[in-house]
Amino acid sequence: MSALQFTQTDRTRRIGDVERAQILADPGFGRYYTDFMAHASWTRENGWGGSEVIPFGPLSLSPATAVLHYGQEIFEGLKAFRHADGSVWTFRPERNAERLQRSARRLALPELSVEDFLESLKAVVAADEPWVPEATSEESLYLRPFMFASEEFLGVRTSHAVDYYVIASPAGPYFPRGVQPLVVWITDEYARAGAGGTGAAKCGGNYASSLLGKDEAAEHGADEVLFLDSETHTSIDELSGMNVFAITRDGRLLTPSLTGSILEGVTRESILRLAEDRGLEVVEQKLVMSELLEQLGSGEITEMFACGTAAVINPIGEFRAHGGTWSVGDGGSGEITLSLRQELTDIQYGRIPDRHGWLTRLV
Repeated sequence: MSALQFTQTDRTRRIGDVERAQILADPGFGRYYTDFMAHASWTRENGWGGSEVIPFGPLSLSPATAVLHYGQEIFEGLKAFRHADGSVWTFRPERNAERLQRSARRLALPELSVEDFLESLKAVVAADEPWVPEATSEESLYLRPFMFASEEFLGVRTSHAVDYYVIASPAGPYFPRGVQPLVVWITDEYARAGAGGTGAAKCGGNYASSLLGKDEAAEHGADEVLFLDSETHTSIDELSGMNVFAITRDGRLLTPSLTGSILEGVTRESILRLAEDRGLEVVEQKLVMSELLEQLGSGEITEMFACGTAAVINPIGEFRAHGGTWSVGDGGSGEITLSLRQELTDIQYGRIPDRHGWLTRLV
């Protein structure tokens, strides 16, 4: 049972029905925000408390707030899906809750219980239920829980005060072109994370370190950037915010093994299970970039894709680097890739049975 009760006293909506309908007709990704947000606070003396649902709006922070100086911050990302009967569900939220706990341990922040995490999601979605898109599309309500050091203090130590919020944003396709093969730039200059660092935690610093690489990719006409390991720059880690998979001609599904510098994605974990269900041989191992490019050239690797909560599954059609350009298969989307994507989204939207018990009802 949740220890926190996210009560709501102000139910005044900031956006009217007409404007909300206009937004939901073309939400994009991360452009618009709902009427309410959940909040809870923690102090070293009293633990978690102060849980509530409040109107979405600016936060008031002192210029000396610890997170602004030392980056002690973590977050999560998951979606709420409207089913055909009007109910609203989310996908494997307990795994996001557990990852938030792991991230909290790494960033020296207090852990939020799985029950309290789930309660915060239910409270926000209950308040913002009109914002969940209809089941006729593959749009969703993106949920962003986050936690940060909120103590007003400039000394270098763990914060004695922390704030936790959940905000929500109606979401269409993550990539403006939709589900189309990505062009991926292989950077040989930047690394996303290193051994012993925060690569396995979902924290803002990891994404900040990816931004120059994304800019470099854009300069070379690519949609995304692929980071290699920071020590040898030879093996694949992940994209700026997505895990990477390859499918071989003989039915193997390859993905980099978790090394401590790779984020343990919930979508990644789910794909591994779905692939096993359909008889693919799942292989988690070090993927050496030079060997993978050779396998692309020989046709041994026939499909590749990236995955994450926001993009779900998106095919990779081409790699670019200073040394050349490599097509994945015929440069198209790939039959197995699209089939896995369809199966995963069908589960999320309630179009096929949830045989693994992955869905949790929110409303």
